[in-house]
Amino acid sequence: MGCLFAIVALITPRFILFILWLFTNYLNTAFSSGWWGLLGFFFLPTTTIAYAIAQNEFTTVTGGIEAMGIVLIVLGFVIDVGMLGGSGRGVARKT
Repeated sequence: MGCLFAIVALITPRFILFILWLFTNYLNTAFSSGWWGLLGFFFLPTTTIAYAIAQNEFTTVTGGIEAMGIVLIVLGFVIDVGMLGGSGRGVARKT
């Protein structure tokens, strides 16, 4: 059951990015180049979603990102790193 939860946790952000790319213009307005979105899809999907939300919803008049957007991006990064590092902690406990 734990493996199923891990697989769903790893696939869900990528599925959301795919749906956003397929049906909306949300990612195109956030990224000037498609390469950043593609790299984010493979390496940091939750951070990519958080950045797209910050760019589309929390942008100032001058083009910068508001503080809430920065908090959202940091939270997305912490979630991505936590998903990667969580498996190592479980392995160390068993040995």
